[in-house]
Amino acid sequence: MQPAQLDLARYSVRLDSETDFTGWRDAARRLALNEVRPEDISWHVAPNSNQTDLPVAPAGAQLVVPRDFIERAETAFCHADPGRFGFLYRLLWRLRAEPKLLAIASDVDTRRLEIMEKAVRRDIHKMRAFVRFRKIGDGDGERYVAWFEPEHFVVERNAAFFVRRFTGMRWTILTPHASADWDGERLAIGPGAAKGDAPTQDDIEALWRTYFENIFNPARLKVKAMQKEMPKKYWRNLPEASLIPELIAGADKAAKAMIARMPTPPAPHHAKVQARHWPKHEPAKGVEDDAAGSISELREAAKGCRRCPLWRDATQTVFGEGPDDARVIFVGEQPGDQEDIAGKPFVGPAGKVFDAILDDAGVDRQKVYVTNAVKHFKFEPRGKRRIHSKPNAGEVQACRWWIDREFALIKPELAVALGATAALSLLGKAIPVTKMRGQVIEREDGLRVFITIHPSFILRIHEPADKEAERERFLHDMKQVKWLMAA
Repeated sequence: MQPAQLDLARYSVRLDSETDFTGWRDAARRLALNEVRPEDISWHVAPNSNQTDLPVAPAGAQLVVPRDFIERAETAFCHADPGRFGFLYRLLWRLRAEPKLLAIASDVDTRRLEIMEKAVRRDIHKMRAFVRFRKIGDGDGERYVAWFEPEHFVVERNAAFFVRRFTGMRWTILTPHASADWDGERLAIGPGAAKGDAPTQDDIEALWRTYFENIFNPARLKVKAMQKEMPKKYWRNLPEASLIPELIAGADKAAKAMIARMPTPPAPHHAKVQARHWPKHEPAKGVEDDAAGSISELREAAKGCRRCPLWRDATQTVFGEGPDDARVIFVGEQPGDQEDIAGKPFVGPAGKVFDAILDDAGVDRQKVYVTNAVKHFKFEPRGKRRIHSKPNAGEVQACRWWIDREFALIKPELAVALGATAALSLLGKAIPVTKMRGQVIEREDGLRVFITIHPSFILRIHEPADKEAERERFLHDMKQVKWLMAA
């Protein structure tokens, strides 16, 4: 029955490619403005068809749809469902009479759109996680080639991410649908390829397998969760996959051996690093009189801070970092273990999540200032490890002296409170972050404060699907921040 229905359609729309959203959008606008019903249209992919038989939009006519429909439709357009073109047009048709349709979670079409969006976003995430480049050539001929098999048409949508991440190298990503090629200056999207067109291995893979074997933590292994996050269909293209069955089989024994080897005293290198810092700095002098006239001077003064007892066990003061004229300041809770050793904020696991999501949101990390409500690492020693301990209200209040001076020198237009401790520091009172997330609170001095979670919250989520959903919410928050920066 399906071919006969297609033959009876009044209009046959021919798109240049599976990802020709621009062509679909133009055709959909023309057809909708000419009152062409969804059942009177058939949609096809026909490259270079030079279609000229579609009706022209009436002069002065406007097609009004909810603002977020185009963005959501563009995401769902990348889905592999062959019926997506007609489905999205049906949504467009319905939205003209039902402008609140996308807010009705029980509607069949709304639910289908959400499922398609989620599948595309997940495929984008998997491509970013599981692409493995292999080196070919040397010297001027050196480049890196990867083979990947996405479920949906996500290559074009994902290519800019790989350009940002691997700007300094020449690379090509081959997939059955399309290829992406970066020569160091220009990104080109080409036709699909076969797996045999990609190299099978290189000398770096042995190092990669060694690295994976050494970071594998048998004590935290959850096989079902791992296979859900890293489905077996991706294993055939991952150099480390050959190690997984053996590592799983020996996980229980390896975990017991790891616990048996765990030392009870704290690791001595923390004390050695601390000794290099604190003897050089007497308690800060003059800072109570606002002697510092620049961020660099304030940072130097903070090295001798004794405003609360946390300095005694911390390795060093971890001060804010970024341009002196930043328009936005991100405020976290406190430095973690890696920040305490490095002396720089947001360089640990949460910092890497933060950087990646800022990058995805289009926020330039080099143009923003990042700092913490508390400038020293508060922790509880537990064997070799130092476990994060939340600072109390007194410690936050003591360190607010430094926060206030950072803001006074930089004079930002917007502050982003990453979590409850940061919100307490910036607003002077405790607020429910989960309820007020995404809101902007204006202080008495006119400073706008945007409320959201701390990126470490994402790392604490164990269920992969929930973690991905929370990452998407935080990405949405960062896109709002970008919009507020431009406002």
